[in-house]
Amino acid sequence: MPTLISIFCSILARPTGEAILFLGKLPEAYAIFDPIVDVLPVIPVLFLLLAFVWQASVSFR
Repeated sequence: MPTLISIFCSILARPTGEAILFLGKLPEAYAIFDPIVDVLPVIPVLFLLLAFVWQASVSFR
C-alpha cells in the first residue's frame, strides 16, 4: 500500500500540471469566495505582527 507522501509526490510530479490546478482552484459554486481565499494565508502573519506591536507597546516586559 503506497504511503500518503508517495501519493502526494506522484500527484505533484505529473507533467501536465493538472494536479496543481486541481489543488489550487475552488469549485465553480465557490468562485465568488476567491478573493477571500487568496487573503486567508496572510492572517497568521498579521497575528505575528500584532504580537510584536503589542510587546513594543508594553516595552517588551
